[in-house]
Amino acid sequence: MTKPMFLADFMRLPSLTRAVVLDGLAGAIDTVAEGAAPGHAFLRFGWFAAALAAYGGAARTIVVEEDGMPVVALPFVSVGPAAAGVATVPGSYWPFRSFPMHRDAGPRAIDALLTVLAGSVMALRIGPVYDKDQAVAPLLARARAKGWAVLDRFVADSFVFDLQQPDWPRGSSLRKNRFHEKHLADHGALDWRFPGGAEWAATFAAMAAVEQKSWIAARTDGRDAKFTDAGHGAFWRDVARDPVLARMLSAAMLTVDGQPAAFSFDLDCGATKYAIANSYDPAFAKHSPGKLLYYRNLIRARDAGIATVDWGAGDSGYKQTIGAMQGPVLRDWLLVRPGLPALVGQMLKGWWGASGNPG
Repeated sequence: MTKPMFLADFMRLPSLTRAVVLDGLAGAIDTVAEGAAPGHAFLRFGWFAAALAAYGGAARTIVVEEDGMPVVALPFVSVGPAAAGVATVPGSYWPFRSFPMHRDAGPRAIDALLTVLAGSVMALRIGPVYDKDQAVAPLLARARAKGWAVLDRFVADSFVFDLQQPDWPRGSSLRKNRFHEKHLADHGALDWRFPGGAEWAATFAAMAAVEQKSWIAARTDGRDAKFTDAGHGAFWRDVARDPVLARMLSAAMLTVDGQPAAFSFDLDCGATKYAIANSYDPAFAKHSPGKLLYYRNLIRARDAGIATVDWGAGDSGYKQTIGAMQGPVLRDWLLVRPGLPALVGQMLKGWWGASGNPG
């Protein structure tokens, strides 16, 4: 009589891991992003393609597969003299520069990635990214174990806001807001809108119009503006062409007598809202139009299930006034491949660290 076989009687064979470097952006980027941590869902093909179109560079992509399924997709572009062999992960500084890694990717996949990376570049910059980034943190750990030099430099502290905390917003804050709204309305009819979908072209134009009147145009050269032609407008318009990314974009707009007066612009990934930009027309500054709009935006987000607002770096004053707390640090990382390059990299560690922002 044949003895029956049970599942426990079979030995699971090791997964087959394969890594290749491809010219251009690989279509597998979207597959990996869909299986990545929820906060990395925006790291799609369209995100990187928009960065290349706006900021330049010819990309290659390292794709790692386990049992035929893509689990890592690392796009990179060369920077500086070709002989130096230095590359960087493309993207936008807002909210951070990382790459997609499937939640189930293990050490073997990361080791395969590092092997191909060592044959492709002398050094790779990744960042700014948060400490404990779901893709970068395990990569750094394996890189150190494999003899890579791992250099870091401080960029900024971030600020995060627990949107589900009890007793927010406080009644006193809402009373102040109603007072300001009443007097803001003396300037004309107020319209609070949350545009999206087919409205993105007009929304980007309206947000650019506010930026052109704001402090960023008055006090800077305007290159850091998010939506103007002189700023990063081309990037965000390209991002919105990906229908999946377009659904993640979130805008709030206040108009006074039909004219744009304030905006907030965010990227929603799962239960996290990344606050990308907000601004207002200084003609209405006395009545805090940006604050009024953002309170409405946050309340709407909370009701939609958003749990955390990631405000990123900078402008800590108004963020802390609303209730944000200091969050994880943003850092730039430089990985230098094993051997003589890593030895040289270790000698440059102090220089790299000093080139960041003061801690």
